[in-house]
Amino acid sequence: QRPYGSSEFVPKPAPVGGVARRTLTVLRDASRTAPFWLLAGAFAICGATTNGIMWTHFTPAAHDHGMTVTTASTLLALIGVFNVAGTIASGWLTDRKDARRLLAVFFALRGVLLVLLPLMMAATVNPAMMIFVVAFGLLDLATVPPVIALCRTFYGDDSAIVFGWVNAAHQVGAALAAFLGGIARDAFGTYDPVWLVLGAACAVAALV
Repeated sequence: QRPYGSSEFVPKPAPVGGVARRTLTVLRDASRTAPFWLLAGAFAICGATTNGIMWTHFTPAAHDHGMTVTTASTLLALIGVFNVAGTIASGWLTDRKDARRLLAVFFALRGVLLVLLPLMMAATVNPAMMIFVVAFGLLDLATVPPVIALCRTFYGDDSAIVFGWVNAAHQVGAALAAFLGGIARDAFGTYDPVWLVLGAACAVAALV
């Protein structure tokens, strides 16, 4: 068989048993290394700033500024459309550039967008909001290819399992942000502090 992206054929691996045990063994071994926790932490922030806050709270946040639910949801759908282009472009870049630097750039840009988002919120769709929609959409899933590439670099044949665990951290971050974002909105009466905190979190992810 020829692995996707490879120019050479390799022997098909023999089936192995004890899949559940191997999954836990890989987690045990990977959790003893620093790259695992850095990737898991960064991907938790990724989950918090996408699935957790953007996909859960963007519509009610825009509605707080007078935008209709239908309009806000349409903008969110457009973010999803640009996700496709962003992910493809990120994969292309990851094949050619340093995955660590790409990840840092993606997180830094996402952080800037989140910090600026409160200034773009309005009752109607303005040019600044459309720029945000396009830019955030391009960056939303752009972090995935570099993370997969880094898992491959650090963990080789175990990279698929390691990425599975790193992705679990992504979902934990998403769940916490979705829950805590709602609590913060109720406490402050606005989502502005949430955008700022998560923008700062993206800056941390970019640095690590």
